[in-house]
Amino acid sequence: MAYEDYLAGEPVIITAALTGGVHGKEANPNLPETPTEIGRAAAKAEAAGAAVVHLHARKDTGERAFSTERFQEVTDAVRDRTDDVIIQHSTGGTGAPLEARRHPLYTDPAPEMASLDMGPLNRYDHLTSENTRGMVDDLYDEMVERGIKPELEVFNDGHLNEVLGLLDRRDLADPVYATLIFGGGTLSPSHPRNLLNAVENLPENALFNTLGFGPHQLPLTTIGLVLGGHVRVGLEDNVYYRRGEPAESNAQLVERTARIAAELGREVAAPSQAREILGL
Repeated sequence: MAYEDYLAGEPVIITAALTGGVHGKEANPNLPETPTEIGRAAAKAEAAGAAVVHLHARKDTGERAFSTERFQEVTDAVRDRTDDVIIQHSTGGTGAPLEARRHPLYTDPAPEMASLDMGPLNRYDHLTSENTRGMVDDLYDEMVERGIKPELEVFNDGHLNEVLGLLDRRDLADPVYATLIFGGGTLSPSHPRNLLNAVENLPENALFNTLGFGPHQLPLTTIGLVLGGHVRVGLEDNVYYRRGEPAESNAQLVERTARIAAELGREVAAPSQAREILGL
């Protein structure tokens, strides 16, 4: 993907990351936590232009959940309330063992997509995710076994090397789809030049998705649009609409992205178009 894809007006896939496992309603009371809340948020995000919803599950206490049963509740709630949106489960997990991270892949039906962290990372003062190559390979093989397309999550430039390594070790189906992530800790610093550099270093013909945490969500996703890429927004990554103003909903963030894409001359992909683009 490149600037030429932007000039050609290629459709953009918007992913809505509805809720995560780090911050909860204490950060923004509009962040959905229960399966019902997540289902409603998914429906509104789809109506606003999201073709993909990135899902985490939470316990009744609001803490992150990994069990298949809880993911089944969440995914059922989303499927009941949405028309055609693509469901993408998270397999990331700071401090969680590999076995727990397999559980989101076992829902019935399986999600069409799942995230795959490409290496170790630190966030904040106490969050570490190990992600050894063995864990990456195990999760990848489980996804292939269940017909799930991996979304390769690239948290820093070293993870680009790991993408190339995975391509050497495994036969990834085209197109390779990588999310370029920018933030604090051991993530790539949030700056436009680092997004440009990461795009330049992607494998040939790979598709990319741009994710910027916090105040970097709006500027970096806008640049990602101009570079011909796809984008991810939502309350998992950013709880504010603008400085000092909490976002009203995930849909509000999706609506703004769709509006910017339209101003830039890029059509927002419907789920059916997104499936064609992603090779699902």
